[in-house]
Amino acid sequence: MASAFPDALMGADRPVIMELKPRSANGEDLFRGRSPAEIVARYEAVGAPCLSVVTGRWFGGDADLLAEVVTCTGLPVLQKDFITKEGQLRAARDLGASAVLLTAALLPRAALARLAERALALGLTPFIEVASPAEVEALPSGEGCVVAVNNRDIRNRERGDADLDRSHRLLPSVRLTGTPCPVSASGIDDARAAAGLLSAGYAGLLVGTHLLRAGHLESWCEELDQLRRTTPAPRPGG
Repeated sequence: MASAFPDALMGADRPVIMELKPRSANGEDLFRGRSPAEIVARYEAVGAPCLSVVTGRWFGGDADLLAEVVTCTGLPVLQKDFITKEGQLRAARDLGASAVLLTAALLPRAALARLAERALALGLTPFIEVASPAEVEALPSGEGCVVAVNNRDIRNRERGDADLDRSHRLLPSVRLTGTPCPVSASGIDDARAAAGLLSAGYAGLLVGTHLLRAGHLESWCEELDQLRRTTPAPRPGG
């Protein structure tokens, strides 16, 4: 593994990457007057193994937010933005990120492979986001990478309903990439659905908007834990 990010996620009792983003896709204020440090402390209190920080302007983020989060936590941090150049990888590393988002829909196959290789060389985990069978098939080797299925559509700026069935459909082909750490990302609100994704074989989940809205974050986490104990894993070939 290139960094502590996937190891922390796969070794967690509650493998949920908890996200900080200032605004939802529809412009809703998700911080609600809370500082990044307050949100980080809340996530740490419920045992978050990793954090995600959205620095993309679509969601009101920037590099300063990433820098602030890194200064107030020892957890591995993913930078989520549209990274297309090697200089952005170096900037992420210098700010203290452990992993970087690479979006398959935005990058030609050769560019994605080059950026993933360069990220690994810099000690960053490539967090490669896919949303279709064709994108999975075009991936470079998933060794050392997180491969994440986005349950929303970036073509409409992730507005609209999530398609959690996408994660279930794509999991077999995601596994074939060789990634040790498949992740289901975005649109995961219901604890039962979250438990089902983990039971199906995902190593982790990325949850943002719902956790930032949650009045009782501890209750959602406890419900997830309880459901995981009672949700059977699928039978081979089932």
